[in-house]
Amino acid sequence: MQEKDIKILLVDDEPDIIEIVKFNLAQVGYQIFSASDGLEAIEVAKKELPHLIVLDVMMPNLNGIDTCERLRQDDRFQNTIIMFLTARGEDYSLVAAYDVGADDYVTKPIKPKILVSKVKGLLRRYKEESKLKSALSFSNLLIDRETYKVFIAGEERSLPRKEFELLYLLASDPGKVFNRDKIMEKVWGTSVVVGDRTIDVHIRKLREKLGESFFKTIKGVGYTFISPDK
Repeated sequence: MQEKDIKILLVDDEPDIIEIVKFNLAQVGYQIFSASDGLEAIEVAKKELPHLIVLDVMMPNLNGIDTCERLRQDDRFQNTIIMFLTARGEDYSLVAAYDVGADDYVTKPIKPKILVSKVKGLLRRYKEESKLKSALSFSNLLIDRETYKVFIAGEERSLPRKEFELLYLLASDPGKVFNRDKIMEKVWGTSVVVGDRTIDVHIRKLREKLGESFFKTIKGVGYTFISPDK
């Protein structure tokens, strides 16, 4: 996939920000679309099916958090990359953003070079992930990457995006021990700062939803996936 084939949707109620971001991303060659609030963003997204959405947190009519949550409920946007624009110090917004499926964020005032660099990095990961197997299948467990759905003995289990990505990473190589740094890099990216407890909390939630038998803690190192076929 070349830059000219990639669609990016910019969502912000400040025209100046839209103009600056649009100019810098268009220089790379991406197709750029824009919206001024969450409701308009959903309509444009349904029409254009962007690969990446840059979404402001604070907007009229429908804020960025609620917009992201609605988009993630639509199967068409399960794999869409969503990056938030947020003011410095809005830690509560970042937590809420990741809870509803954000992939990354950029703080305001925006530094165009940093934003473009982050966009390129996220799209590079997107291209790499698209080459992975679309589904991992075990005797009683199916992990479908295309739809972001998980089935145990035919019964669907609902997982937020980051829990799914963590599960997929571990299950992609059963028996391999993934250390915390590797998990952080693959699931959250190198540009995102989250606490050590974040991984533990996500593992705990996966155990609650899927069962204890799939995951083993390697003390002081990380986690491994135990194949049910063994």
